[in-house]
Amino acid sequence: MAVDSRPWWPSRDPFGRSRAAVAALELPPAVFKTCPWQPRELVETGLRQWLRCCAAALRDDQVIGMPSHAVDEAWHGLILCTKRYEVFCRRAYGRFMHHCPVGGEPPGMVGDPMHEQLRRTVIAWSMVALPGEQCVLWDLDGRVGVEHPWGLDPARVAAIEADLNRPDRNRRTRPAPLGPVVP
Repeated sequence: MAVDSRPWWPSRDPFGRSRAAVAALELPPAVFKTCPWQPRELVETGLRQWLRCCAAALRDDQVIGMPSHAVDEAWHGLILCTKRYEVFCRRAYGRFMHHCPVGGEPPGMVGDPMHEQLRRTVIAWSMVALPGEQCVLWDLDGRVGVEHPWGLDPARVAAIEADLNRPDRNRRTRPAPLGPVVP
C-alpha cells in the first residue's frame, strides 16, 4: 500500500497552504512600528488569525472587514515591508492580496457596508479556525487598550455563528462561500 507523503492536499485541507505560510511568516519589528499596543504577542496572534481569514475571503473573491484597529496597524506595517508581503501573499494565497480600505474603491465601484464585511469576517473565521481555537480579533482592541476600540459585539458574533449552524441551511462538504446568504 502506497503512503501519501504530500505535506498538503487541497481536498483534505483547503486552507492548509495559507495556514502553513501564516505560521512561517516572520514579523520583524518594522511591522509593529505604528502599533504600540501590548502585549505584542496578542496583536501578533490577531494578525495571524486575520491573515488566515483572508485566505477564505480570497478563495471566494470577497472583501472582509477588519475588526481590530491594533491588527489593522500591524497589517499596514506588514504591507509596508513590500517584498516580504509580496512573497508571503504568493506563498499563502497564490496571488497578491490588495488592501481595500473603506472609501478607497476604484472609481465606479461601490464597496459593501462595513457591517456586511464584518459578517463575512466571522464566516471566514468559521472556515479557517482549528477545532476549539478561539478568535482574539473580536475583542482584541479592548484587551490591549486601544483608545477607540473597533471590535465586534459577542452577541453579534454568536448570532452570525448560529445562523451558520442552523439545521435548515444547505449542508455542504466544503464550507459555504462568504457571499450573501440567500434564504
